[in-house]
Amino acid sequence: MIVGVPKEIKDNENRVGITPRGAATLVEAGHRVLVEKGAGVGSGFSDSEYEASGVVLAPSVAEVWKADMVLKIKEPVGLELKLLRSGLLLFTYLHLANPELRDLTLALVDRKVTAIGYETVQLDDGTLPLLKAMSEVAGKMAIHVAAHYLERTHRGRGILLGGVGEIRSKVLVIGAGVTVLNAAQVALAMGANVIVLNRGEKRLRELSETLGSAYPGILTTKILNRENLAEALKNADVVVGAVLVAGARSPILVTCEMVRSMKKGSVIVDVDIDQGGIFETCRPTTHSNPVYVDEGVIHYCVTNMPGAVPRTSTIALTNTTLPYALKLANLGFAEAVKGDRSLEMGVNTYAGYVTNQGVAEAHSLEYKPLKNLLP
Repeated sequence: MIVGVPKEIKDNENRVGITPRGAATLVEAGHRVLVEKGAGVGSGFSDSEYEASGVVLAPSVAEVWKADMVLKIKEPVGLELKLLRSGLLLFTYLHLANPELRDLTLALVDRKVTAIGYETVQLDDGTLPLLKAMSEVAGKMAIHVAAHYLERTHRGRGILLGGVGEIRSKVLVIGAGVTVLNAAQVALAMGANVIVLNRGEKRLRELSETLGSAYPGILTTKILNRENLAEALKNADVVVGAVLVAGARSPILVTCEMVRSMKKGSVIVDVDIDQGGIFETCRPTTHSNPVYVDEGVIHYCVTNMPGAVPRTSTIALTNTTLPYALKLANLGFAEAVKGDRSLEMGVNTYAGYVTNQGVAEAHSLEYKPLKNLLP
């Protein structure tokens, strides 16, 4: 199989679809790998490193997109949309349930692209293995970002997130997945008072046992309901939202009215903005222009947060995506998904149809189960 790895063109997206070592694994398995010149520079991987791994450096992005399978980081944008074609196997983060990505979804369907979203590859126990590493990165980054924008010089409340002595900031984290765990860990380690709201009691107990024992007295867990949420928002200096429904649009949990009740100069970080976000006041931002103020509250809604730490992110992501990419290359799409239920779950579009129910519902499009379409 010919595998193409283009240079990302989304704003300040410095990650790359595969490391040189990962590319070498595909080459050693007998596949031809085309990497666009300069694709890895943002992550600290030179063209010479890729060449030494046995890949072919492609002089143009168009040549890369002629490959049988294209490995990317983010959804196609801009000129990349014109390179979509029938028969292409696209393996990348997609987040198609985001209302902002209706046109991309329609383009993938119209061009009959076989599109597999990293974020919808799902194990039987509900784990999202290709999202986990970037969720860890985003969770940790969320607290770093919030600490930065809490400073008065960045229009924040003038609060040191880590606090001094008994003077502690208040961090609210909504959700209880991988992102929340990492955000809470960092905030607690810095010395903040942290409250976690989640609908499931079991997960809250697990967090209390793992984090509460390590940081006694400064972690609180509560059931996520409207009353607890409204109260916590009024007292919070920082709010991190991370409530993911695999493949579907994120539920809007925090209304404009709730945001209006928050302290002026407090900070919201919506990690789920890729899937539409959980705050009514949130809209996608970029690394070039990451924040805006609404209702007196600073909003950070960058859709590709891990792109700011590309080397760490690229290595971590390749470690998880490579086995799936290798399976697709070795077996071909049809045989790979027939033999791997988790990979089948990741398929968003195929043969001109939406094959993910959450995506179909988000855009009011026809849904066709993949098993009904495969020969």
